[in-house]
Amino acid sequence: MDSTLQQIYSLFKISRSVCTDSRKIRPGDIFFALKGDHFDGNTYAIQAIEHGAVCAVVDDVNLPESDKLIRVDDVLKTLQQIASHHRSIMKATVIGITGSNGKTTTKELLAAVLSTKFKTICTQGNLNNHIGVPLTLLTIDENTEIAVIEMGANHQGEIRSLCLIAQPEIGLITNIGKAHLEGFGGFTGVINAKSELYAYIDDHGGKVFVNIDNQLLNTLSVNMIRQTYGSLINSDLYAEVISVDPFVHLRWEYQNIHSVVQTRLIGEYNAENIMAAIAIGSYFGIEKSKINEAVSTYNPTNLRSQLVQTERNRVIVDAYNANPVSMEAAIRNFFKFMDRKAWIIIGDMLELGKESDYEHAGILKLLTDLDAEMVILVGKNFGEVYGGDDWLHFNDVEALNQHLKKHPISGCDVLLKASRGIGLEKALPFL
Repeated sequence: MDSTLQQIYSLFKISRSVCTDSRKIRPGDIFFALKGDHFDGNTYAIQAIEHGAVCAVVDDVNLPESDKLIRVDDVLKTLQQIASHHRSIMKATVIGITGSNGKTTTKELLAAVLSTKFKTICTQGNLNNHIGVPLTLLTIDENTEIAVIEMGANHQGEIRSLCLIAQPEIGLITNIGKAHLEGFGGFTGVINAKSELYAYIDDHGGKVFVNIDNQLLNTLSVNMIRQTYGSLINSDLYAEVISVDPFVHLRWEYQNIHSVVQTRLIGEYNAENIMAAIAIGSYFGIEKSKINEAVSTYNPTNLRSQLVQTERNRVIVDAYNANPVSMEAAIRNFFKFMDRKAWIIIGDMLELGKESDYEHAGILKLLTDLDAEMVILVGKNFGEVYGGDDWLHFNDVEALNQHLKKHPISGCDVLLKASRGIGLEKALPFL
């Protein structure tokens, strides 16, 4: 490290606290003046110091001279370098998780399992990008034994960059699907981007955990150091779904240890996320009773596969993310789940680029094939491809909510599924 980085890291070793939002400064924080599309942290550097920051890392040459302003060429790059250096001198094992679907749920399940035996930290919320990963790494301390780092991306090369910062020794790709097609340049681009985690792990002699039921992941990892999980009897962690009623009930086996676990996760598509957490937990020597307790008590509260009982309806809220694979899985699962009159309320799948019309039309065909009767479509993308009059369509959630006020739904099962940008969870108070 150069002298400036050494200066910043020396201050960090004392403060052990960084902040990128001047409104949340606490005494002793190091403030990193990051830039965004609509803000420039340099503008708030002086304010951060006035509020107690020990220093502010800035890259605006026009700021006045001050002992507490540390000037660098690029604040974001500096944050990443500091985080990477910190990770390299800490003893914690780093597990990197990426994938098109299920990475946040898997991360949270895995952290819950590992925490029963080890001092574990993990990515908070959805801080899985070029800013969130460094911030998470900087929460590792001398007592941390395992860090579970979620890695998100919507362009090729981003996972590779995050790996260089986080330096994972263990890797997991939950799956590879048609997500962020616009940024990745098509499905081949998604494969190449997600595989960057495998490439880093392989180059550095690490281990990957692979869903052997996933032919693509199985092929990509075939020559790597790996452990497998899935429904094939020769998997290192064998598991099968006993029932989904609506929660996933699993039977699993690892090294002649047999067990059964009842979860609070709905949808058979969550079974592979559960398997991954059990597989890695078993590899780390955690007792089956502790694994089962952690998995069975995990309750999603993040707009991902949440089962919500309102005053009038039973609602599956899955409104944090959507792509063609996860949308199809959610709809098919809903048809297995519902046991009374049901409404399917789905919103646009974003960032699909030139494939958008094709993929949205594919979802409409799926609904037709399943004989879906009561369907509400939300968003302009669905509006572009839906020309019928059997179902309802609204351009946005506000219009949907006005309709729900006038025509309330009661005594039904309801699915809410859309990309985060649609904000479909705003319809929940009207259900």
